[in-house]
Amino acid sequence: MKAICVHEFGGPEVLKLEDVPNLQAGAGQVVVRVKAVGVNPYDTYMRQGTYAIKPPLPYTPGGDAAGTVDSVGEGVEGFAPGDRVYVGGTLTGAYAEQALAEAWQVHPLPPNVTFAQGAGVNVPYATAFRALWQIARAQAGETVLIHGASGGVGVAGVQLARAAGLTVIGTGGTERGRELAAVQGAHHVLDHRAPGYLDELMKLTGGRGVDVILEMLANVNLAKDLTVLAPKGRVVVIGNRGNIEINPREIMRRDAAVLGMVLFNASRQELTSIHAGLVAGLENGSLRPVVGKELPLAEAPQAHRVVMEPGAFGKIVLVP
Repeated sequence: MKAICVHEFGGPEVLKLEDVPNLQAGAGQVVVRVKAVGVNPYDTYMRQGTYAIKPPLPYTPGGDAAGTVDSVGEGVEGFAPGDRVYVGGTLTGAYAEQALAEAWQVHPLPPNVTFAQGAGVNVPYATAFRALWQIARAQAGETVLIHGASGGVGVAGVQLARAAGLTVIGTGGTERGRELAAVQGAHHVLDHRAPGYLDELMKLTGGRGVDVILEMLANVNLAKDLTVLAPKGRVVVIGNRGNIEINPREIMRRDAAVLGMVLFNASRQELTSIHAGLVAGLENGSLRPVVGKELPLAEAPQAHRVVMEPGAFGKIVLVP
């Protein structure tokens, strides 16, 4: 089979398409015939060798994919060859024509969801789900600010929060991205590149501020986030690319909280709960992954360049 292999950490050029042996399922495992692969920013950090988890070389990137079951190992129940599935993590990497996963990492892909959409479920939707419900403990009736509401995690957060009864305020850096956030369910969408956009946010909330903020770029926004939190508000830091200076008094006077999260910290029990919710949302249509760009697997280097560009619009997907 074909797979992207990384033999040294570095730039996008280290992503090489190679021939590797086909995979076999061991006990409790599933081999998935990959139809689409989701590309995430953390894939680029891991490729550079700067991520918290540094895989042993060589390795195949990626943990998000959708396809059909090729084969199942001894003791696997609930899946059979030909079943449509998406994976929430793999043992062998997703940038390939096949991926090996533990059975608990494999989830049914409803017939109303395309493979390309399915490839955009795991990291974006599981991250947004965990941030909203398991970390921030958001509740219906609260107001949430979602920075970068047109990207993969942002779109997921908008759909999840809107479906659960929160008032959703999204931000986007382009008109196209802001239109996407509105279409996906944001009640209000602001231009985070415009001076004074946070003043507009405060007007929208009657001067109270927001209860929850999903922060995708903390090194740029966190200090300002703290000034628009409601009493007992929570900021969940999902993404960050550098250092920032903040005024802790903004946290103190609101009894607020700044919470960090990494999806890899979720327990198996938490992941089971997350994906049960996601599959239900996919089935009833409240969750609708948006695919912004599809590229051939061989163009993985280009996908890694595009995923880090500003003005995110939906999910970038590789097709084997």
